[in-house]
Amino acid sequence: MKITLVAVGKLKEKFLVDGVEEYLKRLRPFAKIEIREIAEQKSVAEEGKKILSQVPKENFLFVLDVAGKFLTSEDFAKKIADLNLCGVSEITFVIGGAFGLSEEVKNSADFRLSFSPMTFTHQMARLVLVEQIYRAFKINRNEPYHY
Repeated sequence: MKITLVAVGKLKEKFLVDGVEEYLKRLRPFAKIEIREIAEQKSVAEEGKKILSQVPKENFLFVLDVAGKFLTSEDFAKKIADLNLCGVSEITFVIGGAFGLSEEVKNSADFRLSFSPMTFTHQMARLVLVEQIYRAFKINRNEPYHY
């Protein structure tokens, strides 16, 4: 499976960089993962255009959105497994910037995902996302990690 993560901004905190790198390393046996960072723009609309220019058209698009659907880790793993069974081999995840996502990006999503009704920094969301992707692969392979 090929996974693309499109994120606004660069990770700034060392602990976040280290955490994301650790989960990317753990994911290598399961999937090819690429992170595409785009610079913060003057407006959410401008960011939206930049984001969408980085999303391969054929990919299934998950957008992280506070108003999206909540999934358990098991349900998220099942969603990824079901996509794979349906022949989807390329997935893109989008994490917006500090001011959220444009309606254009949200409306382009195949699935709008929310981690929580709480607000997380977009940088923290990146770490949580790569951990949950890793957890999903471990769940789908019935391997220890998720208890």
